[in-house]
Amino acid sequence: ATEGKDGASAAENTPPQVPQGKQGERSSVFYSAGQFFFEYLVVVSLRKMPDGHYEPKITYQFPKRENLLKGQKEEEERLLQAIPLFCFPDGKNWAPIAEFTSETFSFVLTNVDGSRKIGYCRRLLPSGRGVRLPEVFCIISCLGCFGLFSKILDEVEKRRQISMAVIYPFMQGLRESPFPAPGRTVTIKSFIPESGTELIELTRPVDAHLEHVEFQALLQRLSPHLILHIFASAMLERRLIFLAEELSVLSQCIHAVAALLYPFTWAHTYIPVLPECLLDTVCCPTPFMVGIQMRHLQRVLEQPVEEALIVDLCEGKIIRAVGDEEEILPGKLQNEMLVSLNRHNNNNNVHTSEQVNALVSEAFVQFFVRLVGHYGSHIKWGRSGSGSFQERNFCKAITSRSCRRLLKKFVKTNMFSLFIEEAEKSRIPHEGNG
Repeated sequence: ATEGKDGASAAENTPPQVPQGKQGERSSVFYSAGQFFFEYLVVVSLRKMPDGHYEPKITYQFPKRENLLKGQKEEEERLLQAIPLFCFPDGKNWAPIAEFTSETFSFVLTNVDGSRKIGYCRRLLPSGRGVRLPEVFCIISCLGCFGLFSKILDEVEKRRQISMAVIYPFMQGLRESPFPAPGRTVTIKSFIPESGTELIELTRPVDAHLEHVEFQALLQRLSPHLILHIFASAMLERRLIFLAEELSVLSQCIHAVAALLYPFTWAHTYIPVLPECLLDTVCCPTPFMVGIQMRHLQRVLEQPVEEALIVDLCEGKIIRAVGDEEEILPGKLQNEMLVSLNRHNNNNNVHTSEQVNALVSEAFVQFFVRLVGHYGSHIKWGRSGSGSFQERNFCKAITSRSCRRLLKKFVKTNMFSLFIEEAEKSRIPHEGNG
């Protein structure tokens, strides 16, 4: 199965049962070593309702948490109510089937305090004969490392084909192991009937900010030119809608788009796998980044959507645009990034996934260095140690008119404001060119 990346994040305009994040509040996924690998493993199964359709329900939860305080219990209940919706976001269009290729995707739920939990999902068909219903194994963790959790889900799926009972000792061993530091490996011992004890090595990538992204998926589906149009729209915090049929493609590509903004963070509604019941999110007047299955395209086009960029990931084209996407990025910087993306997109250049991630990320980081890398020189520090950003002087310091025009728009975005707020709090010496 194609492996997806970040999936759906509950934000504003979501139903009450979904944990919600405050608009514009900085949300972070923690990468500290030594934490639990995960909070829960849940199994979401389809249950037939009296009217004949199927609804997803949690049929198993590990571990069961007891002695929770009232606030913790309420938070857990909201989380457990939201999970089935995102494990089966494609609505009620299910029936027993004989064959199904397992797929991997992920979603993010944002809590009221801005903290995030990631759901890593493997949707599969249990072993057996005849028609049967797929189920989803979902690992809930506050740790962002898709490659590592995808390997864990491989082990879960392998054990599922033997017996459900073989899964739980493995997950218990995982829960008792510390999350490794970047570049380090943790070894899990696991017993499988007829195979004996296995040693499973789980290695974390060296570069933490790239361990939850796969840029190659974006390069395979969209031209470098379109990627830059999408990047420019995201940079100005516009409304972006992505269309594909596979959940893995949606979650993979949209997370890659959000990762292009590093070291800035998308701070608005972010739902890379939008459940069918939340389709009216596209009517939201505030910025959003959402992914919708292609089968719902007509419904989306019929909605009163304000100006938005609608991207077809299947055909690699833009269905609807604002119209100025070509003009947002300064010509010289845009051409430099096009050269860089075309070089990485050249099939004659054989790169590993990690190499592609590093090369693409570097191109966009350098863009931000050229545009805003001088920000540290324009924070005025008071005697108390608090900083004050001098926005006007910061913009005037750029000599290029096209860069200055973009900069004046970018400094008004939520993501730049959050970035500067953090910089004003921490007095760390900055070089003039950042």
